[in-house]
Amino acid sequence: MRTPTVGDLLRHWRQERRLSQLELAGRAETSARHLSFIETGRATPSRTMIVHLSEHLEIPLRERNRVLLAAGFAPAYAEPALDTPAMTAVRGAMRQILIGHEPYPALAIDQNWTMIEANRGVALLIAGVDPALVTAPVNALRLSLHPDGMAGRIINLAEWRGHIFARLARQAEVTASPALAELLTELRSYPGGEVELTLPEPDQSVVPLRIEHEGEQLSFLSVTTVFGTPMNVTVAELAIESFFPADEDTMKRLTANAR
Repeated sequence: MRTPTVGDLLRHWRQERRLSQLELAGRAETSARHLSFIETGRATPSRTMIVHLSEHLEIPLRERNRVLLAAGFAPAYAEPALDTPAMTAVRGAMRQILIGHEPYPALAIDQNWTMIEANRGVALLIAGVDPALVTAPVNALRLSLHPDGMAGRIINLAEWRGHIFARLARQAEVTASPALAELLTELRSYPGGEVELTLPEPDQSVVPLRIEHEGEQLSFLSVTTVFGTPMNVTVAELAIESFFPADEDTMKRLTANAR
């Protein structure tokens, strides 16, 4: 199998973003002719041009490194481990958000939805799940939709599955990640009823997570937080999933539990 060239990779991402050569050239302030020459290998782009085009194509940092390597340049974006000194400030900010969100659940995940850290509120969500699903590495989506995970307690499971599938499909498309595509296929194989993708009610803002806990229904809204202006792969692929009470009864129940 032929190794993709820098032109192959840039063309792939341009097509992923559904842009013509003329449209991309206009955004990047270059000529469509020069862009065509780069894609076909008739011109060799500079390191600066690769980074410039990558910005306009919104290529993930991990994949930008791959494009640079294909052109014979060193990767531009480091991938430090989360426990290294370079990531001390990021770790501190992440933990501050998780702890500050208690008693409501919140967890930190990487690009593949592997759980990196969680606050004490998450224990309420995962009560009673198969211990194998909470043995590292823990995948948050597998934990949510697996029949031995949270799925049996999710009251609006079909609706929640529809929300997860749509979100993961979009993420897999944007990142072109084979791992996410495989995860989506796995999750779709789980039982859980027909996926519900319905029009929202007039007063509905988001899809809630409704879960049974000790005979009562708890309802949550999920919010995703990412780091602004990431400059390395690790930070770019970090996210925090926070769950807020969607109604007053849930808020009172969680506050009472915390006390």
